Amino acid sequence: MMRKSSRWAAVVASLMVAVVGTSGVAHADDLKAAQISKSSKLSPERTDIWVKSPAMGGKVKVSVLTPRYSSGPRSTVYLLDGADAGKDVSDWITKGRAGKFFADKNVNVVLPTGGAGSFYTNWVHRDAKIGKPQWETFLAKELPPLIDAKFDGTGRNAVIGLSMGGQSAFTLAFRHPSLYSGIASLSGCPPVSGPVNESYVRTTVAKSGGDATNMWGPFGSANWDAHDPSRHLDKLRGKNIFISAGSGAVGPLDLTAPYDPKDGPRSAVTAAGSALELGAWRCSLEFAATLRANNVPFTDGFRVIGTHNWVYWERDLPVAWPTISQGL
Repeated sequence: MMRKSSRWAAVVASLMVAVVGTSGVAHADDLKAAQISKSSKLSPERTDIWVKSPAMGGKVKVSVLTPRYSSGPRSTVYLLDGADAGKDVSDWITKGRAGKFFADKNVNVVLPTGGAGSFYTNWVHRDAKIGKPQWETFLAKELPPLIDAKFDGTGRNAVIGLSMGGQSAFTLAFRHPSLYSGIASLSGCPPVSGPVNESYVRTTVAKSGGDATNMWGPFGSANWDAHDPSRHLDKLRGKNIFISAGSGAVGPLDLTAPYDPKDGPRSAVTAAGSALELGAWRCSLEFAATLRANNVPFTDGFRVIGTHNWVYWERDLPVAWPTISQGL
């Protein structure tokens, strides 16, 4: 005959099974680790992977470039797009010729897709257009161990971003200082505090149809400071830092740069690129001055000519590489 205590233990165990069966599923899903659900090798140097991400609530496509000739474990460079980030493939591949540049570099290059207007950050509220992505968690916590395991990574990383991605690169770096040895912003606006800088970010998000209040909260709120590298400079010390931007002045490259006629005549596209780059120039110079005033070393690639255009960023990448590669 079963003793009374044993009967109670059996009842409790049954109740626990029932609870888990009805309400425990969500908790189990929360505890699941990110995993690569699909991998497709498009060429000897490029593999596309689909990562099932609990943080992002679905699958995220990521392209990974590996060197043509490699030996031993490799460090990893994360390349972030601008506000018009490609949905199916990173603009760094289709417009920035990253594959060509990195073919002879013994590093992995990771290029996430679908980050348009998101600032690659964790959104605090669901947005009608952007949704509620958790890019920071995905990029800084979920993805690195998967990349290291599948692509022979060393655990050493750098992050480079253009425009919107330039700000994101610095924010990821100071919020996860042990993860990245190098940071580069190409035509970005790293500081986000203050009316002018915050408005620049809000305009960038709005261009993609989103509302930055859903990203970091109301104007001037503490969460904006929490994502502003200029307010957390000590966490950038010891990093290999590169900053660049053009003055917005139109140059010969703008006259022949590829453009989409759907965006309007070349003159209008060039004028818009000039205005955008002037904003990035002002903001980047402000950030550089802040770094210098606080004795945080950096290398700059400021140009007296140049608009917000891929023909310049393609040329900025080789200029940034000697600085970024030092810690890899």
